Amino acid sequence: MVRIGLLSDTHACFDERMRLFLEPVDQVWHAGDIGNIQLLDDLQQFKPTTAVYGNIDGAQVRQVVPEVQLFQVEQVKVLMTHIGGYPGHYEPKVRGLLQAERPQLFVSGHSHILKVMYDKQMQCLNLNPGAAGIYGFHKKRTMLRFTIDGSNIRDLEIWEKDKS
Repeated sequence: MVRIGLLSDTHACFDERMRLFLEPVDQVWHAGDIGNIQLLDDLQQFKPTTAVYGNIDGAQVRQVVPEVQLFQVEQVKVLMTHIGGYPGHYEPKVRGLLQAERPQLFVSGHSHILKVMYDKQMQCLNLNPGAAGIYGFHKKRTMLRFTIDGSNIRDLEIWEKDKS
């Protein structure tokens, strides 16, 4: 059993409220737009972190994290990228990866909109944690926390705070 904290679009913001929500997790996943290398270092010192770079991330971040991560946690195959879309509206490259790799869990960010959707056609749970940072058009900051237990993804919790 592994507890996961999922965030995206921090844009270099990692404050105490975020840290408290992520404290009980075993791993942190960051779905891009990290913001800077210091924030990535802070996350990695805080918890084991798996991340992808996003469209605002500079060369320092892109040198240490890839655009796409494909990995397994317990018995769940995970595909993570920053710009991915959602069921029926996937980015073309992502659609091809989903069809080729057949993950049970697809994670993306970029939209700044929290989405939890199941794609029946791909047989894949889609998670977009929204935006945890304070920059962007979103009015609420959001993250997710959940458990992977064998092949089960369960106990999904949403963190939501005003941007101020």
